[in-house]
Amino acid sequence: MSDITRVLSAENNGDPRAAEQLLPLVYDELRKLAAQKLARERPGQTLQATALVHEAWLRIAGDDPHTWNGRAHFFGAAAEAMRRILIDHARHKLALRHGGGLERVDAEGTGGELASPVGSEGEMLAVHEALDRLGARDPRKAELVKLRYFAGLSIEEVAEVLGISEATAKRDWVYARAWLGREIQAGRK
Repeated sequence: MSDITRVLSAENNGDPRAAEQLLPLVYDELRKLAAQKLARERPGQTLQATALVHEAWLRIAGDDPHTWNGRAHFFGAAAEAMRRILIDHARHKLALRHGGGLERVDAEGTGGELASPVGSEGEMLAVHEALDRLGARDPRKAELVKLRYFAGLSIEEVAEVLGISEATAKRDWVYARAWLGREIQAGRK
């Protein structure tokens, strides 16, 4: 049993010191996860990996008691928290009071066009909305995508977390990727 699994088990059993012991054990992995997520963002991102880790930690380790079904479940929850933070950040940047999805363009080289749509935040929101639609249609497949894509879990780990066979996890992964791709593409038309 790894140290992380042992501490998660102690937290599940009500050990008040377990939460204090958990952050130092998972911090480096959470930082790597945050860096991976931010690497997919467009250049000039104002959110830093450290801030993303700290905000995600506050969301997943807040005052509410949690029951973690192992290491994969914990990191899945962390990845979901990071995804939601990035979505909130993208929505904030696209809000009308912040330019409504337009980026500043130098007027001299535009030929009269003064603004153009920003892609990255819009694309992130398109993926998020498509994933929500998949979740309404098939919650297990949506959860599988979150664990696999956003948490970086392997097919084997996802199967364990969801309590399904590896073969089912592979089929669901193929289906979900195709379904999301089609939905996102249809939304662009």
